[in-house]
Amino acid sequence: MYVVALLGNLTIILVFQLDKNLQKPMYFFLANLSFLDICYTSTTMPKMLQILLVERKTISFVGCVTQLYLFFAFVGTECILLGIMSYDRFVAICNPLQYFVIMNQKLTSLLAGASWLCGLLNSIIHTFFTFRLHFCTSNQINNFFCDIPPLLSLACDDTFLNKLLLQTIGIFIAWTPFVCIIVTYLYIIVTIMKIRSTQGRQKAFSTCLSHVIVVILYYGTSIFNYVRPVSTHFLDKDKIISVLYSVVTPMLNPIIYTLKNQDVKKAIKKIYL
Repeated sequence: MYVVALLGNLTIILVFQLDKNLQKPMYFFLANLSFLDICYTSTTMPKMLQILLVERKTISFVGCVTQLYLFFAFVGTECILLGIMSYDRFVAICNPLQYFVIMNQKLTSLLAGASWLCGLLNSIIHTFFTFRLHFCTSNQINNFFCDIPPLLSLACDDTFLNKLLLQTIGIFIAWTPFVCIIVTYLYIIVTIMKIRSTQGRQKAFSTCLSHVIVVILYYGTSIFNYVRPVSTHFLDKDKIISVLYSVVTPMLNPIIYTLKNQDVKKAIKKIYL
């Protein structure tokens, strides 16, 4: 699954770089998404494979801090980026004549940079407040990577602030982009239904369907795992959810976008065949 995720996402990045027909904002954001998927699967999967294959079930304290920081940085960035991608689809469908004027190179670069900045700031806050705690209960993490809920369960200090931060920041990082995505797609659906041509409606729907599927997979699992009361966490069950958004979703993203996007399929055939 890790190899499939790497090859699939590297293919998306490669075709974006090599095919001039894909030099559009939509594919720029898609290439960013693929790069993010490579980054955060590579943050957790090599260690998970080591645990499974070599049965060396240890990680250093510094390694745990680094893993948590990088993972939360990439996950936060992806939450914001998926919201930005929905705005890109909104402009493309609801205001097509002004699309390249509004979504110019400067704005797309700023939006992508803003998503990375938000992800990094989100991770700095969570990492700092998690590792200021004293861990004296146990040194065994009930997960396959260093994640906040299992770490909080090992802390001897009061974790109320950590839980509050997880909920509060989650509203801005996860729920706000998710609500924006829902609102933009309501406008998109209304606009598509006004298109008289059946072929035009189908083409408009097909360009959005891939993004909708990815949003459901990613937000459904990540919001369930983080933006809910910590008292409802069951670490054994949460590990299964963690696998879904940290391994399965990055593997499926390139497949979903390739199957539903004719431009990407043509570009892949042109390069590899």
